[in-house]
Amino acid sequence: MKVTVIGAGNVGATAAQKLAYDSLCKEVVLVDVVEGVPQGKALDMYQAMPVIGSDTRITGTNTYDATENSDIVIMTAGLPRKPGMTRDDLLHKNAEIVKSCIDQAYAKSPNAFYIIVSNPLDVMTYVALKTTGLPRHRVLGMAGVLDTARYRTFLAMELNVSVEDIQAFVLGGHGDTMVPLPRYTTVAGVPLPDLLPQERIDEIVKRTANGGLEIVNFLKTGSAFYAPSASAVEMAECIIRDKRRILPCAVALEGEFGLSDVVCGVPIVVGKNGMERIFEIKLTADEQDALNKSAGDVKSNMDKLTVFN
Repeated sequence: MKVTVIGAGNVGATAAQKLAYDSLCKEVVLVDVVEGVPQGKALDMYQAMPVIGSDTRITGTNTYDATENSDIVIMTAGLPRKPGMTRDDLLHKNAEIVKSCIDQAYAKSPNAFYIIVSNPLDVMTYVALKTTGLPRHRVLGMAGVLDTARYRTFLAMELNVSVEDIQAFVLGGHGDTMVPLPRYTTVAGVPLPDLLPQERIDEIVKRTANGGLEIVNFLKTGSAFYAPSASAVEMAECIIRDKRRILPCAVALEGEFGLSDVVCGVPIVVGKNGMERIFEIKLTADEQDALNKSAGDVKSNMDKLTVFN
């Protein structure tokens, strides 16, 4: 397979590196508007292939010609958050960037699957959907995979157990109103409420919601990139290898979970056809209310978009 990564910043370059190092595809194309940056980073990665033992070919470019006939396009370009900024502060500028980049990528690769990482993620996934006109199973947002990874990490730290033994879901928008589901969280099959008091679970849920901001505050001049890029590549791997894993991803909803006309994070089966189906789980009234609120926040930002006017 051929995978294009748009954006040669920290997230994009790290995603390209992981795709190549893990030999997930035959070719990776790294695209960025800054002359020399994608070329230099791609060449540096390619020179590591003999050491890594991968035959993936990596090229860098400032145009979209080399991206033609890509099977998957991972969109990471956009302005990063700085301390004091919310994901929503990035709305209008990143909408312009995402629309322009996706428009150019789609012209070269109309049959590709599109994985969106740019923030605010749920809204940018909607921008990509509207720009391409593709069916919803071909345009997926990364958010829930990252949010769930953060949630599982904090739980592993708290319980001093392997992250592999923690299974969890985080639904809703990729922001402060995301909806972790402790009731569906297990540790080696044991329900989380049997292992931790509710007040401690609530603290971990709150830290998960602020997981990205915590890193922004540490870095000062940038935002998270290792976990976001790994999350995007996990989604790509599910498509490439038809793994049919159940992952929480941002998708357009058409009545599922009682929601329509909004892009929101829900569990989906990811395989060779992108979103194979939505994995609709039963929610309590409180959980549904929280999901409705989160989706409402996303919808309000979708309604603010001016990029299609």
